[in-house]
Amino acid sequence: MAGKADKTTLALYFGNRGFFPASLMSSAREELSRVLKGLGHEVLMLDAGATRHGAVETPAEGAVYAKFLKENQGKFGGVILSLPNFGDETGAVAALKDAGVPILIQAYPDEMDKMAPELRRDSFCGKFSIMDVFYQNLIPFTALKPHTVAPSSKTFAAQVDYFDRVCRVVKAMDSMIVGAIGARTSAFKTVRIDELALQQNGITMETFDLSQVFAMMNAVSENDAAYKDKAAFLKGYSDFSPVPQDSFVKLVKMGVALDKIIEENKLDAVAIRCWLEMQQQLGISACVLLSEMNERYVTAACEVDVGNAVAMYALSQASGEVASCLDWNNNYGDEDDKCILFHCGPVPQSMMTAKGRVVGHAILDNVPEITSSFGCNVGRIKPSPFTFSSMMTDSGDLKFYVGEGKFTADPIPQDFFGCAGVAEIEGLQDVLLHVGREGHRHHVSVTPAYVAAPVREALEYYLEFDVTAPQEEM
Repeated sequence: MAGKADKTTLALYFGNRGFFPASLMSSAREELSRVLKGLGHEVLMLDAGATRHGAVETPAEGAVYAKFLKENQGKFGGVILSLPNFGDETGAVAALKDAGVPILIQAYPDEMDKMAPELRRDSFCGKFSIMDVFYQNLIPFTALKPHTVAPSSKTFAAQVDYFDRVCRVVKAMDSMIVGAIGARTSAFKTVRIDELALQQNGITMETFDLSQVFAMMNAVSENDAAYKDKAAFLKGYSDFSPVPQDSFVKLVKMGVALDKIIEENKLDAVAIRCWLEMQQQLGISACVLLSEMNERYVTAACEVDVGNAVAMYALSQASGEVASCLDWNNNYGDEDDKCILFHCGPVPQSMMTAKGRVVGHAILDNVPEITSSFGCNVGRIKPSPFTFSSMMTDSGDLKFYVGEGKFTADPIPQDFFGCAGVAEIEGLQDVLLHVGREGHRHHVSVTPAYVAAPVREALEYYLEFDVTAPQEEM
């Protein structure tokens, strides 16, 4: 079960070509490992004595490095291929063809006062050779601008940050486990999902009947330590003053049950059937529980929207921040590039302007057989940048879209129910048209950071999913 994304452990590779200055390898090994550790990354390096200069030039040295990676499989999430000089492309293919993780190619820049044959690096040119043979051998790689960059520079730090986000998404989506808690509500055909398509793309979907949750709730005693801990946490998390005690007790018990399911099944994300049985049979709504789970980096979507649970998880892993599932819900007056994104209350606290307030479900409470269903964590979404995405399955494929926008400080009427924010998205009308024409959901996942580029590279290039950027198609 995943939580907040940790920085990626990186394996370091150094490419060498003998008739260029090999003396550069030693200083590069020291500099790159020191810089990366300073940026918060653990590093793995081939022992300096394992090959000439601790670098790779020949296929034989490449085989040594490949063995090193195999022996450390699972301990690293990406490789940085560093070129202190031109490097050798044949050795690189032998070393990295089975790396199984993203590879960032970094080439040292030449210095204008060190251009004599015994000093010149020519990494600028060597990087093209590596990229060429990787392309020929179908080895995916990441290459960023500028073409050459010094490890000591701020530019390289930004490149490592980008690459780290790519690595985190790729690792997270490999062998992801998502739980569908409750069957899809019959009327919500918009959240249909192909379980086999998920499995064939490395994502396992586990299903749990809602009656199992209700039975587990009944088995929870108010004297249990898990109950007391959850009750104390929830009271500190949001304002429960409007909630009757019996409804609060049920919410706590449901929280305990959901936590147990997630822990026992090692779920990375969940999508929960949140109506109408909870409201009809228990008189509660699960929104605040989803909110606090999301705040704890336990990805939770409502309405059994497994596709957006997957999208939320990818976004959160890329950003290192929380994520939420919202509705494309309302126009904002005559503003073509603004709309209201909303949901009943699963938004994590750190995305809200203030502490939430738990109330009854003002929409579902209009249903005749429902009198009051407390649990909606209402408030407003605070201004911030955000990246948005959604996922659906289509003919066996996973299809995503990815874009960016910002939540503004524009007012929303006080009587607007739920947790909502005004979203400003360049070319919004084209985005909405794309969403509708391509058959995507009425839901959209968001995380409060600009990470569309690494998310798209991870999903489309490394994982080979179908990804569109509707803002670029305008």
